[in-house]
Amino acid sequence: MPRMTDQAMKPVHVIGGGMAGSEATWQLVSKGVPVILHEMRGVKGTDAHHTDGLAELVCSNSFRSDDHRTNAVGLLHEEMRRLDSIILRQGDAARLPAGGALAVDRDVFSQAVTKELSEHPLVTINREEIPALPPEDWDSVIIATGPLTSERLSEAILKETGEGELAFFDAIAPVVYRDSVNTDKAWFQSRYDKGETEAERKAYLNCPMDRDQYEAFIDALIAAEKTEFKEWEANTPYFDGCLPIEVMAERGRETLRHGPMKPVGLTNPHNPTVKPWAIVQLRQDNALGTLFNLVGFQTKMKYGAQGEVLRMIPGLEEARFARLGGIHRNTFLNSPKLLDAQLRLKSQPRLRFAGQLIGVEGYVESAAMGLLAGRYAAAERLGGSLTPPPATTALGALIAHVTGGHLDSGKGSFQPMNVNFGLFPPIEQPTVDAEGNRIKGKAKTPARKTAMSQRALDDLASWQAG
Repeated sequence: MPRMTDQAMKPVHVIGGGMAGSEATWQLVSKGVPVILHEMRGVKGTDAHHTDGLAELVCSNSFRSDDHRTNAVGLLHEEMRRLDSIILRQGDAARLPAGGALAVDRDVFSQAVTKELSEHPLVTINREEIPALPPEDWDSVIIATGPLTSERLSEAILKETGEGELAFFDAIAPVVYRDSVNTDKAWFQSRYDKGETEAERKAYLNCPMDRDQYEAFIDALIAAEKTEFKEWEANTPYFDGCLPIEVMAERGRETLRHGPMKPVGLTNPHNPTVKPWAIVQLRQDNALGTLFNLVGFQTKMKYGAQGEVLRMIPGLEEARFARLGGIHRNTFLNSPKLLDAQLRLKSQPRLRFAGQLIGVEGYVESAAMGLLAGRYAAAERLGGSLTPPPATTALGALIAHVTGGHLDSGKGSFQPMNVNFGLFPPIEQPTVDAEGNRIKGKAKTPARKTAMSQRALDDLASWQAG
């Protein structure tokens, strides 16, 4: 450990107490570097948040797949666990049954992160809006204000970068009370019965539709009254990984049936001989099991229309909603052009950026960028430096994408990205499995992913040791 100097004891300022800001703060104080964490919620709200808690989850309660052998986001989970991520540690502690996914009780999770950081002796939390770029005497800053960066700070960032506004809309799924779902029509089952425990194999509530019900639902969805955008928002694109269901329906009547409503891997015990035409899944949203969210049902319908349309779903005729869906506007930087490999703004290296603001999508991806920003800032404060993780790791592949991997001769097509194996360097296709058996046909893809995951964890270990 480097000797603590007066410079090292100067606080790093972290702006934003979401997933990325909370993770960055934890990584810094874990290295002995004090942090002043600035969070405006508590004095100024946003269009999507409901509390002033740190790391509040606003879109879903799922961190997605936790399979680190064949899934890129599951691999990212495992890498972050090995790097002492507060988000993954508290996520594991607040875990709910969700098949092969990591879903959490959002209130328990946020409260635990808030408690741990607010009670840490090296953390000072200031409840305030930062309305402009930080003053010059803040010599090390991480801006992790996320997709709901305040208008004044957004304007200041855009003025400094000289970039045109890059933004997209993100939508939130509704949440219903479990006891208002009719289980004479709905049933509990994870797709393909996935999961190691009975609770995981029955982690989802499934509502079946026949063809006539599906067609009527699509008609109502397309006709429903939607949220109207302001003139300056009119041409802002959606992120394809979180499209509102109405937008998907407008792209083709079969889009939903081949997306979040796909009727595969499930058997209706109420009518096992008839295959549903479409299925709506609901996932547990809190530890008590009293709340369930509609999986993939982000929506921009107005509140009155949501109740009418969603109650057309068999099993939800009497549904009571704990939270209706909504839509908010996300902003992100042209990071490959603006940021260096240490996530520093090239025009002002004292400023680092992290989270969704730099062009990653997803809770875990945002926290991952906070983890790296925090470690970079800690190393710098302690008089050293930290090389980026290898591009063969999930962390390295993701940061390579946002800091240069998408650079395209200035055409400006950089878009937010979830972690996926397409971002990783290729690997030679394994020909035999661990038992020496030849790998054939459909087994080749999971074998390749498993090999990439093992390579990633080996390379991460070497990076940590170095």
